[in-house]
Amino acid sequence: MYAVAGATGRVGSATTRHLLAEGAEVRVLVRNPERVEEWNRQGAEARVVDLGDRAAVREAITGCDGLFVLLPFDLTVDDLDTYADAVTRSVAGAVADSGIPHVVMLSSGGADLPGGTGPIAGMHRMEEALRATGTVLTALRSGHFQEKVGDLLAAAREGVYPVFASSADVLVPMVATRDLGATAARALLSPDATSTSIDVRGPAYSEREVAGILGAALERDLDVIVLPEDAWAPSLIDAGFRPHVAESLAELYRADERGLLAPRGDRVVGVDTPIEATIAALIAA
Repeated sequence: MYAVAGATGRVGSATTRHLLAEGAEVRVLVRNPERVEEWNRQGAEARVVDLGDRAAVREAITGCDGLFVLLPFDLTVDDLDTYADAVTRSVAGAVADSGIPHVVMLSSGGADLPGGTGPIAGMHRMEEALRATGTVLTALRSGHFQEKVGDLLAAAREGVYPVFASSADVLVPMVATRDLGATAARALLSPDATSTSIDVRGPAYSEREVAGILGAALERDLDVIVLPEDAWAPSLIDAGFRPHVAESLAELYRADERGLLAPRGDRVVGVDTPIEATIAALIAA
């Protein structure tokens, strides 16, 4: 039996589907009771669990062979760091209490660094806390998600493609979440003997290339606008993000510019879903 947290998200749902396809027993942890029956129909056992509830997480994962977990990025909280630390204490405490032997965590490039990386610093603290429990931790450190293009669909339909970087022409590896789910499922089914960090790298594209592919899919030309650094946080606030979230994301973009999110894990796993397929799925949805 494998437990999967965040099963209603893109990576968690892909992980669950891959595990079920392999014939594994899966217990999904969901926050919304309305999603329970949906997962039960697909062959998983669903439980309503808040990752901030240590006792509930412990009960849900006790006896399981492995756990997939992530640090949710909740844009509604008052303080991202406080929220991340509370979830980390709960999950790591539950892992220690349950004695579960293996945890696969969705982490990120840059999570080896203690700070200066915006919301990824919370992932660093979660990795450290999970390792300290004595479980075998497999940290999947992804780069850019291809699905981030979905956040720009509204602007693209108006003919604009904003870029939060100093250049739109730098090649950046981008990973499809379906590939991350497949990688997580394989890691759960065939765990390493000791804790490890794995850089998951997809095909590389420049933002200008992505804009061209997205524009072709939408059947219109897109105006690529490279925003200067001092406009990052204000633009995010104008888009509706709370100020502390906007500042955290701006720090993340600066870290990317400085190379702080580069792969520095124990090994690399390459994946190959092209961004054309991801964009087509986003538009269809």
